Amino acid sequence: MTLFLGLDIGTTSTIGILIEPPNRVLAIASRPVTLHSDHPGWAEEDPAEWWDNVCALVPQLLASAGAAAAEIGGIGVAGMLPATVLLDGQGQVLRRSIQQSDGRCGAEVAEMQASIDQAAFLAAAGNGVNQQLVGAKIRWLARHEPQILAQAHTVLGSYDYVNYRLTGRLGIEQNWALEAGVVRVATGEVDPQQAELSGLPARLLPPLVASSQVIGHVTPEASALTGLHPGTPVVGGAADMIASALGAGVVAPGDVLLKFGGAVDILTVSETPVPDERMFLDYHLVPGLWMPNGCMSTGGSVLNWVVATFAGHLSGQGGSPHAILDAMAAERPAGSDGLTVLPYFLGEKTPLHDPAARGVIEGLTLSHDLGHIWRAVLESYAYAIRHHVETLQDMGHPTRRFLVSDGGARSGVWMQIVCDVLGAPLSRLSGHPGSCLGAAWTAAVGTGAAEWDGISAFTTRDADFTPDTALRPVYDAGYARFRATYAALRSRSA
Repeated sequence: MTLFLGLDIGTTSTIGILIEPPNRVLAIASRPVTLHSDHPGWAEEDPAEWWDNVCALVPQLLASAGAAAAEIGGIGVAGMLPATVLLDGQGQVLRRSIQQSDGRCGAEVAEMQASIDQAAFLAAAGNGVNQQLVGAKIRWLARHEPQILAQAHTVLGSYDYVNYRLTGRLGIEQNWALEAGVVRVATGEVDPQQAELSGLPARLLPPLVASSQVIGHVTPEASALTGLHPGTPVVGGAADMIASALGAGVVAPGDVLLKFGGAVDILTVSETPVPDERMFLDYHLVPGLWMPNGCMSTGGSVLNWVVATFAGHLSGQGGSPHAILDAMAAERPAGSDGLTVLPYFLGEKTPLHDPAARGVIEGLTLSHDLGHIWRAVLESYAYAIRHHVETLQDMGHPTRRFLVSDGGARSGVWMQIVCDVLGAPLSRLSGHPGSCLGAAWTAAVGTGAAEWDGISAFTTRDADFTPDTALRPVYDAGYARFRATYAALRSRSA
């Protein structure tokens, strides 16, 4: 049998999967990742931890599946983007990765917005001048860590780095490059002048690679560290949310995936590129399609913070703290008795693009308890999703079919809240472990073993959520309060 390995370099965990086409998942395993936030708005991770996780996961997956490394016909790696990993001339990591959710470069973004023709940049690059651009991080490094930047030879994304460790080949995958702001949409190629304009020296950019392109093979050194068979093909890989959307079957205009991971992603499909400064534009994995999308800076990361900060005492009380808090939230009324949360704990990306935004718990009284706070946090993400959906509709994208996936979707309480706030049915996917599945399938396609549409065989629906129309007035009022709270705070700080 021929197997395919998928790896997902996620914000909160590294996940591996072994699949056998057409529809068998043989093994799946994960290892945690440490998110470092040493200063307000900072988000960093250690690429060595990603690689250590890969080295530990591969033997675990092979043992669990009862498979031999030689049976793996291809490897695909997905990951969050655009993380910024700097290597020196010997290929060594110079510092921790600056994550896509990092909000430290507000001053640099403001300078870019003042000096760059933003409309022209948006039209050329497909994405606006905002904190997502890798050039903004490079500008921050030039100002605060010039000694690091002076040693830099190459810039990579998260999954590009793992590909480099596997194959010894340097490259940047097409969606990392597009969101980094260095690709010209009209040509699909890296534009050195555009990169320099954004603040990213073109000398740091390795060759551009396509998602399903075989970019190299597992080296003897990587084989010794991971247990993989030397010579196993490795493809360019994929942005985590794009890989997840493929696995969910989001392939037609009107399809929308809500992905509840360490961050929350909202993705849909377009047959033509529609650049808009409020949202991100990526390539779909299926050639010829595009994927307009939004990504919040946080999601499950804030839920985990609430548990760690306020609910550690719930451990060992007959379930996980998350499940206990869900049960408490289910007993609190819609609208959380007037409690409003803004989930901008790392600033916010789409559609606000405000690295200075901060998390807020507004309206607390002595009548509120931990259950109210938890419910208000869940509702805050539902309101933020509604804001994204309205933005997509304003851009001309239909939103007809909502699918939900990834770890946070397992919370029925949260999904019902999202359903009620949107006023639209949701379908939760089963058999969809997330981005790792899309990564593995990208390897299957890239090595000629499968077609893109075959991935739908892995996924079914395990639950449908129907909106409670009686709650619409409550959530309309809560949504208005959510939007007004942010507007008032931003006006006050301007």
